[in-house]
Amino acid sequence: MRLLFVGCEYAGTTTLANGIDGWAREALGSGLGLIHDHWKIPHTSGHPDNTTPEEQEMLLALGPKLLEMHQRHSLYYHSPKGSAPETDGVLIGYHIEDTIYARLIFGYGGEGSAGNRTVHSKVIEHLLLQHVPETVLVHVKATPEAIKQRMKENPHAHALVNEDNVDLVLQAFDEAVRHSAIGKRIELDTSSSTVDESVAELVQKMEPNWTQRDQVRLIRHQLGR
Repeated sequence: MRLLFVGCEYAGTTTLANGIDGWAREALGSGLGLIHDHWKIPHTSGHPDNTTPEEQEMLLALGPKLLEMHQRHSLYYHSPKGSAPETDGVLIGYHIEDTIYARLIFGYGGEGSAGNRTVHSKVIEHLLLQHVPETVLVHVKATPEAIKQRMKENPHAHALVNEDNVDLVLQAFDEAVRHSAIGKRIELDTSSSTVDESVAELVQKMEPNWTQRDQVRLIRHQLGR
């Protein structure tokens, strides 16, 4: 199972990724491995663990040139390098998130720049389609009102999205998903759903996209083997 969760901050991408990982532990007998969530600067969790407050301040102090280089290296580090036995994988945000926040928040990745994210995004999607064509793009959405309510109830440290830019960010994700070359897609609206309801909806919408390996694991686990 290969999943790429994208969506505006506060829409629930990380929550859903952790939710489907928990579902996999019960339904498949094992989780989906390390969840790669590295593209909401300065939150780069998972390698080897979440950044500390001090490390986050260090990242934020970097200028656009060094931020672009840091993120570009991370993007290609997480790109498939060649054919390999089918494995699970979960990415959150990845090239889509990096491209959006780079241009709207951090000032890198624009047209004509050395780190032009339009160019790099196309290369990365080519690698995904070539080496892990089973990848499913999961667009996690929520209304502007729901996003703003979550901001008030559970504000993130160093949040990238605020009341002034939430509509712009939501539109940017809509456009990025629409123009993505990844053909296998799922859309989830978490505005009024609980986490359990959203996970159940994701599992139901994944049914046409299960790989043969996924199907075998589901059946074997159901049979207790």
